[in-house]
Amino acid sequence: MKFWGKYLFFGVVISLLSGCHRPTDQAQQYKDGRIPHHFQLVNAPNAQGSPVNAKDFATQVKFIKDASPRLYSNNSETFNAIENWMLSGGDTRNLNEFGLLAYQMEGEDNYGNVKFTGYYTPVLQARYSKQGEFKYPLYRMPAKSHSRLPNRAAIYQGALSKNLIIGYSNSLMDNFMMEVQGSGYVDFGDGKPLTFFGYGGKNGHAYRSIGKVLIDRGEVPREKMSMKSIRQWGKQRSEAEVKDVLEQNPSFVFFRPEPYTYVRGASAVPLVAEASVASDKSLIPPGTALLVEVPVLDTVGKFTGQYRMRLMVSLDVGGAIKGNHFDIYHGVGEKAGEMAGFYNHYGRVWVLKKNASGVLAANQ
Repeated sequence: MKFWGKYLFFGVVISLLSGCHRPTDQAQQYKDGRIPHHFQLVNAPNAQGSPVNAKDFATQVKFIKDASPRLYSNNSETFNAIENWMLSGGDTRNLNEFGLLAYQMEGEDNYGNVKFTGYYTPVLQARYSKQGEFKYPLYRMPAKSHSRLPNRAAIYQGALSKNLIIGYSNSLMDNFMMEVQGSGYVDFGDGKPLTFFGYGGKNGHAYRSIGKVLIDRGEVPREKMSMKSIRQWGKQRSEAEVKDVLEQNPSFVFFRPEPYTYVRGASAVPLVAEASVASDKSLIPPGTALLVEVPVLDTVGKFTGQYRMRLMVSLDVGGAIKGNHFDIYHGVGEKAGEMAGFYNHYGRVWVLKKNASGVLAANQ
């Protein structure tokens, strides 16, 4: 509760945010009720409906309890209060009855509009040794040293020791996409269970968005940018052209093979689809419970005009995830990847915290 204590004096009820709807393709609708602080304490979130994923949230909390007892202990009062609230029906007007405080995030524009993107766990085809089309190396993290690690371009040119290679894929773009996701499953084509390649570290160079590079070069229109668009662009270009664009991002991610394991985030906790997010940990600490208003997209990625309320926990991080921006985990495989790639939309987020004092600060 200490992290949130400095925000308690902002305990006032926000202006109603439903009076001015301005729909856009990105589901950004709210433009009244300016929020002047990072988090604003509210009596009840001004949102429609109850969370639709109570079972998945409970599973996510169980994974936290089993995998990270310390993280669970730090947040157990909040988790238990949320469970009791959901068992009673999950009406957002009744949060106070269960000692839960809701802090609305200011959003990217100070009107509560928080950005959502999506990520997933890809499945790569690879081999243990270089052969035929399987020629693009995947690397483990080098041992720590005082010298700076090479950038992406130098790594592509062979700057790292071959002893660090943990497999060869058949697609440089697939390797890059797994880096963006932070982890993935690898099928070595030997009939054995897939091997999870967990996040192993970075080379320390600044991250640059490849999507922005393609937009700036006029290769992909801004309004059509997505992971799917990047893949389609790559399929239509030569290996040299793809390599040139990828090298514009000097940051490089290393992996750690972990056979027989669940997908895990930076908090070393197995992730449940649409019940966990990557966040900026300087703003949203790991283990934070969130009530999230997620825009509903159709099968081609268009905003339907509807939202669903979901309960989520921040359990991962990302190089591009800063401030009022969440990356929602969507699961494993191609279908999950397609839906994750569609998300570049806005909704609202409330941080949920158990009121340790037992006094409703919003009414003080």
